[in-house]
Amino acid sequence: MEYFLGLIQHPNFNTYLLRGIFLAISGLIIRQSLVICGQRWANTYHHLGTYLLLPNIALMITTVIKNDIALSLGMIGALSIVRFRNPVKSPFELVMFFALMSLGIVCGVSIQLSFLLFIFVIVVIFGIKIGDIVSKKFGFNIFQYSFGDGNLLYTIEINSSEPLEDIEKNKSLIHFFLDKEKKTYSYRLVFKNRKNLIDFEKQVRSDPKITNVRVDMQS
Repeated sequence: MEYFLGLIQHPNFNTYLLRGIFLAISGLIIRQSLVICGQRWANTYHHLGTYLLLPNIALMITTVIKNDIALSLGMIGALSIVRFRNPVKSPFELVMFFALMSLGIVCGVSIQLSFLLFIFVIVVIFGIKIGDIVSKKFGFNIFQYSFGDGNLLYTIEINSSEPLEDIEKNKSLIHFFLDKEKKTYSYRLVFKNRKNLIDFEKQVRSDPKITNVRVDMQS
């Protein structure tokens, strides 16, 4: 109890508390921004906990080791052993982890710089989403969707007895396979949302060339 009271009475306690709250809120906002922009891989318990804890962990580590060279070297060795062992689904997810750690490290030096970094990350996340919406109105895409993005997508697989030229020209086409022995043409297309997938499926359903259609809404 005395130790706890001493900790609260520490001259820098309010400063650390303020920075910890700021970092937790920043991590939460970044995570929610990703979810709002359609990056549903971030909408899990594990990512929520990571985005809340990682910036504060980085802050605590840098605060403890910044004035102790021996401890700094020991911490580097420990971090090289205890590291992320789960597979990162995309470079963007790795960048987000690095951004969270950087928020904590920078906050240990200047909360103002950490706030600027936080604002920059939010602007980039929403900027890409807004840029995508605007570009589509002019008939082009600033990026393509793929299974390597670490995001949930809606896919449809179509098999046909003859080539389908309209589908081959479709920008959503990500995979094509021709089986010469069975004379079967297979197409796989990916869509960003459920409505676009269902609308497309209704358009091609009546084509007599198509032998079967497989829709996957949990890719």
